[in-house]
Amino acid sequence: MTNASSTYLSIAIGAVVGAFISLLVYALQKKSTIKQEENLKRLKELDERHDTILELIRQFQKHQEKLLDQILSLDKKLTLQLKRKTVPPYIVRPISTLV
Repeated sequence: MTNASSTYLSIAIGAVVGAFISLLVYALQKKSTIKQEENLKRLKELDERHDTILELIRQFQKHQEKLLDQILSLDKKLTLQLKRKTVPPYIVRPISTLV
């Protein structure tokens, strides 16, 4: 083999090896890109579920606050009624006014 033919053969072998390495790198990058897209999709779904759960928690908290306000209001009303009714009115009135 002459120097020229071995040079051409080396160039051809280098091109084949280079093409093989390029295809290998391309395939690995494609796989990693697909996995990244899947992860981003899952993250987006989790974020949407998170927002939905947060909204449900806010609604539940508002409902609980309403219930608490109603309970406190009833407590105030009962306290006022009990203060008014601590002494029965028939005991406080003198007997002469009942006749």
